[in-house]
Amino acid sequence: QVQLVESGGGLVQAGGSLRLSCAVSGRTFARYPMGWFRQAPGKEREFVAAVSRSGRSTYYADSVKDRFTISRDNAKNTVYLQMNSLKPEDTAVYYCAAGSNWYQGPWSSDGMDYWGKGTLVTVSS
Repeated sequence: QVQLVESGGGLVQAGGSLRLSCAVSGRTFARYPMGWFRQAPGKEREFVAAVSRSGRSTYYADSVKDRFTISRDNAKNTVYLQMNSLKPEDTAVYYCAAGSNWYQGPWSSDGMDYWGKGTLVTVSS
């Protein structure tokens, strides 16, 4: 069984930065392309960013491109989301997910193999 545990959320002022981490249990971390999604109150879960198994390929939602950076450390079984220039509209619960196949495009939340429980990011204006 693979378990995902997010951390690093919190309260930050607009324009600030946060770094989210997602620690993944098990020896098979490198087999999974990894993604971040978020869900704001009253809204559907949406794709944020994804990284390939090796970490060499990434893809971002237009809303976060040039502000967020996804990366992974396969030796540490961890995927990261560096978030800069945060805006109030970035306020959401952020979830990491393990996918089955790499796709160079926005991921659907359907079909993810595993999910974390989420970490709350609140950006004040």
